[in-house]
Amino acid sequence: MPRFTIHDLAETIDARAAAGGEASYTRKLLDKGAEHCAKKFGEEAVETVIAAVENDRAHLIAESADLLYHFLVLLKARGVKLEEVEAALDKRTNMSGLEEKASRKGGN
Repeated sequence: MPRFTIHDLAETIDARAAAGGEASYTRKLLDKGAEHCAKKFGEEAVETVIAAVENDRAHLIAESADLLYHFLVLLKARGVKLEEVEAALDKRTNMSGLEEKASRKGGN
């Protein structure tokens, strides 16, 4: 049985963004602009954190799905492809997390 991947989700978002129309929540988000998409992503991040802190597995899974969706919508709003994020992650796999963090500006 094939499984649904984050790439499938990105393709669905691309298709719905291109299709437009009042029936598409994705299109409505994108039409409100990148700032709105960023706020929605932030809201979902907070809800995901709350679910994790409350140790509510089912809620954490549901909120994580929302978070990934809104993350990809935000990337779409800013013209960033998932493949670009993956390439950045790929570069980081050759060093430890501590080395990677230290290599960023200011070590943050």
